[in-house]
Amino acid sequence: MGGLWTEVRAAIHAVWLKRWIVAGVAWAICLAGWLVVSQIPNQYESRARVFVQLRQVLPGDSVVTQQEAQKDIDRVRSTLASAVNLEKVVRGTDLANTVATDRDVADRVAGLQKKIKVTAQQDNLFEITATADNGKLSRTIVQKLIDIFVEDNLASGRDEASQSLTFLDQQLTERQKALQLAEQKKAEFADKYLGSLPGVGTLNERIATARSQLAQVSADLAAAQSSLAAVNGQMAGTTATVAGAGGTAVAGPARARVSAIQGQLAEARARGWTDNHPDVVALKSQLSAAQVAARGERVTVSPGGAASSNPLYLSLKAMQADKSAQVAALSNRKAQIENDIQTFEDKMAGDPAAAADQAEIDRNYQVLKAQYDKLLADREQVKLRSQAASRADAVKFSVIDPPTAPRAPTAPNRPLLLTGVLLVGLGGGIAAAFGLSKLRGGFSTAAQLERASGLPVIGSIGEIVTSAETALRKRKLQMFAAAMGGLAFAWVALLGLEMFQRGVSA
Repeated sequence: MGGLWTEVRAAIHAVWLKRWIVAGVAWAICLAGWLVVSQIPNQYESRARVFVQLRQVLPGDSVVTQQEAQKDIDRVRSTLASAVNLEKVVRGTDLANTVATDRDVADRVAGLQKKIKVTAQQDNLFEITATADNGKLSRTIVQKLIDIFVEDNLASGRDEASQSLTFLDQQLTERQKALQLAEQKKAEFADKYLGSLPGVGTLNERIATARSQLAQVSADLAAAQSSLAAVNGQMAGTTATVAGAGGTAVAGPARARVSAIQGQLAEARARGWTDNHPDVVALKSQLSAAQVAARGERVTVSPGGAASSNPLYLSLKAMQADKSAQVAALSNRKAQIENDIQTFEDKMAGDPAAAADQAEIDRNYQVLKAQYDKLLADREQVKLRSQAASRADAVKFSVIDPPTAPRAPTAPNRPLLLTGVLLVGLGGGIAAAFGLSKLRGGFSTAAQLERASGLPVIGSIGEIVTSAETALRKRKLQMFAAAMGGLAFAWVALLGLEMFQRGVSA
């Protein structure tokens, strides 16, 4: 520990012997450093916080608003400091006095891009920060950016709605023309190939429907033919007249038809047919008409012993006529369906690709129809939103903290820099003096000489200083103190000047 203290004392003594080197180097470094610090321009920073809230202008828009909210905030953040907006800032503030050409404007815009920051603090809250050479200009820049946001971003919503409507109208016109062509092709194909085939849909679906109807008609025809054969068999074993007793009443043809129709209805229900079956519906209609006719028919009384018409035979006769008519109608319907199917198969044989053509036509039509319907719905929605936005702003913009007017520069921290230069100057002077002392090759103490030579030192002789030399050294010490005091005074004066300038600018 004692050796370390000895070395420290020796170093201090060596520096003290070169104290004028310390003063000279310190003054040189401080003057140069303070000159550089004085040339650094002041930077004033202005801040403002704004809040953007999207309003729900239409019922059911909450989902859309939540999805678009972050996108709109990101758009504000990215476009607020765009080159176009910054050019408006340059031309709308005092920066316009420093530009003469477009190149100057571009240079100012490039500088502003580095000095303006837009920072999102929350979902809808963000901070605008601008740095300029004076406080008034920085505040003006922030205020101009806010004005640009209000003018451009809020008004752009309505401009975008107008542009969207124009675009949708153009697309609807194009889709309508394409849809009309598709409908025309579809109609031409139907006239050429489908004809009277029943059902809707593709060729295969229609032919399947036609074959299904043909099978149903064939089954109904077989049942009608069976019923007709049964009626014919009953008529073969039934006489047309019967011997009547004296004074018996004889039913007329109308009443006989009523009895026959009632028998047919009983037979139909026995087969399990419901009231909605076409034959049952037809029989009910015929029964109503026959009952009306039977009410106006006169009842005749046959003489005793004379032969009269057999009512059962008359009923069977009427039933035979109905069954024959039903068989004829079903036969005609079957022939018609078979003819339609045969005609269709002949056309398909002549054009095997017709099914593929119809599938493509239907697919194109459905796609165009879906696109047209969606575009039409989108246009009405955009139109409704535009009308609602024209009556109430869809975006609420609030300035939470107005642009601040900075009273003191935020950069550079000149007092800290001035102090740092002073410390560097003193450190540089001490380092220079210590280095020169090492080059001298002398020893400050006897112990250093012993360690350097390896020989014992018997003793040391102290310096004898005369009174005249003492007075000279005192004057030199006073001069050194004045030099170092002047350096400290210069530092204090510069700090005072900086504070004064800040007070004046504020």
